This record gives sequence, C-alpha cells and structure tokens, in this order.
Amino acid sequence: MTSVSLAPDRVRRAVRTLFAVQFVSMGAMEMSGPFWPVHLASYDPPGWLFGVAGTAVYVGPMLGVALTGSFWGRVGDRFGHRLMMIRALLGLALTQLALAFAGDVWTILALRFLQGACAGYIAPAQAYGVGIESPAARTRLFAHLQVSTNVGSVVGAVAGGVILDHAAFFWINAAAAAICAACAAAVALLLPDMPPPASATASGTKTPAPADRPAAGARPPSPVLALLGVMGLLLAARMITQAPFSLYVTSVLGAGTGVTGGCYAMLALGFVIAAPAWARHFEGMARTAALRRMTWVAAVCAGLMAAAGLTASVAVFAAVYLAWGVLLGATTPVLMALVSRATDGARQGRILGVAQSTAQGASMAGIALGAGLGQTVGIEHTYFFVAAAYAAGAVALWATARDRHR
Repeated sequence: MTSVSLAPDRVRRAVRTLFAVQFVSMGAMEMSGPFWPVHLASYDPPGWLFGVAGTAVYVGPMLGVALTGSFWGRVGDRFGHRLMMIRALLGLALTQLALAFAGDVWTILALRFLQGACAGYIAPAQAYGVGIESPAARTRLFAHLQVSTNVGSVVGAVAGGVILDHAAFFWINAAAAAICAACAAAVALLLPDMPPPASATASGTKTPAPADRPAAGARPPSPVLALLGVMGLLLAARMITQAPFSLYVTSVLGAGTGVTGGCYAMLALGFVIAAPAWARHFEGMARTAALRRMTWVAAVCAGLMAAAGLTASVAVFAAVYLAWGVLLGATTPVLMALVSRATDGARQGRILGVAQSTAQGASMAGIALGAGLGQTVGIEHTYFFVAAAYAAGAVALWATARDRHR
C-alpha cells in the first residue's frame, strides 16, 4: 500500500527534486569533511585533545543522529516528512553557520554533536520518497538516494579542497550553511506537501495486511529487527577500515597519498556504477529470495577482503576496492527497501529513523573496532578482521532467510 496521491508526472518531478536536494546538501556537508583535522590543528590544542577531537569531530554527528533518529521519525509520521526535511536542512544550515564562527575545539565538538541531533535529513527524505513513490520502485528509490549521497560526498570534498586552497576554512562552513538554507527553501517550494498516512486503526478500516507488513505497534516487528541487525553487522564490517585505511595503504602497501585517495575513491565509484543495476535486480523480489542472494554477496565480500589483506600490489588492492564498491551497492539500499516494505505505512518515519540510528551506531562501532584493532593487533591484519566480519554477516543473512519459513 502507498500514500501516493499525485499524478505520475508530479511524482517523477518530486523524486528528481529529492535526488537533487540529497546530492547538493550532502555535498555541502562534505566540503568540510576531510579537512576537520587540519582546522582543529590550527587551534594548537594539546596532543591528547587533538587525538580525541580528531575522532569526536566525526563521531559526534553520528552519535547525535543515533540518539534522535527514532524521535524525529515519530514526529515526521505525525506531522509530515517534508516538514522534517525542512527542519533538518535548517538545522544543518544554522549549525554550519555557528561552526564558521566557532573559536575553540570544544565548541566545535559540541556543535558537531548538535548538528547530528538536530538534523538527521536522510531518514525523512527516505520516508517522504516512500510516501510518493510506487512500492514497485522502492528499491530503486533507496539506491538512487544513496548514489546521490555518495556522489555528493565526492564532489563536496573536491569543492572543499578548492575553497581551502583559495580562502579560509570559515568560507567552507559559511558556503555550506548558505547551500543548506537554499536546499530547505527548495524543499518548501518545489516538493508537494503530503499528509502523514493514516494507519488502518486510525482510519477505522480493517484491511488485512500481508505477512511481511505487520500492523503498527510500539515495537518493530521481528522481521524488521532481524533486517536491522544484519544491516548493522554489514555496516560495521564496512567501517572497520575507516580509521586505519590511509595508514594501511601508505605503510603496508607503500603507496603515496595520491594513490591512497585514488584507492579510496574506487569504493565510491564501484557503488555509484552498480547500485542502480542491483536495485533493478532486486526490485519486487521476495524477502527470502533477496536475503539468499545477499548471503552470496556478503560471502564474496569476505573473500575480497581476504584478498585485500594478502596482496602486496597496489593495483590489485585498488581493483579489490572497486569490486567491493560494486557489491556494496547490493547491501544497504536493498536492506533498507526490505525494512520499508516490512513496515506499516503510518510508521515509515519511525522505522526509517530507527534504521538510520542503527546505521550510525553500527558505523561508530566499526570505526572504534578498526581503530582499536589497529592499535592492539596491528593495521597489517585489518582486512582479515573485515573478512571475518563479512563471513559473520553471510551467516546472519542465511539464518534470517531460513527464519522466514519458521
């Protein structure tokens, strides 16, 4: 069931606008992303504070989203997801403007946490898209939204570097604030306001729900919990490499910084190339069949990560990263679509908010695990741990697919 009440041409225009806003706003936020350590160092903090701040400046927004995602989702279910998109974009604009004028490290860290807590744009954008798009195109919707995010992140990082070459860091944050404010205006002016969908109980009707679409309740249904658990495990596996990546490529493989950046870009390139094709492949597929195929995807990821840990060739490592990016296009977008399909229409905001909180929590866990393992075991073993995590993910996917028949 869907809440679409727009003509097909208006739906297409609204979805294209949604993708464009996602691309532009995520690009604006990533303009500062790679350069926070450089900016923090300009305050000349003590060594211990610089070490803490270098991690907290990235983890803070994730923690903010993780703690508030479900709350903002429930508000969106009640008052409409377009309003939550506007709120989130204005929150990004205001916190970016405040960051432009921040004068010390602690203020920056507090504002970065507040940014995540007040913003959380991705979940309401997904919920809004689900409300206007047909169920048959739901997997493509999630895939294209994530492609917009990835491409925006790459373009934003490049744009931030260009700005920093010619101006102070202040102008990166100021420009991002202006862009996010413009995106909020675009959402308000260009996207139609869709009333929050009424549940079967609220509307007084008793339409029987399919087996994979449980009725609304206080607790997410078991299929959703299982899907969120698998998604969190796969995301944690992906993020183990985040902290030690550059050190691994430069020290273990002996590559320069330019090659390091190129290897990292292969991941995003593979995802952008493959995600739409994976979406078409999984579109309309039953949950059990989709999970079985994703079991093989996770297993191949485990093999690729083992190969990355064994190779001493930068070229082979880059090729592995490209192939890994291709496979990642079949993980989070497909799982998010399955979560959405298993959720009552009146609770899309809440459950997608919980999914966003799960993603952020899993990402933080993966980053912390990667950093900890690098310090205790050694970064040269990083990719074998990632391979083991993906193998565990494959087992979890297999078990979740079997549970469908119990």
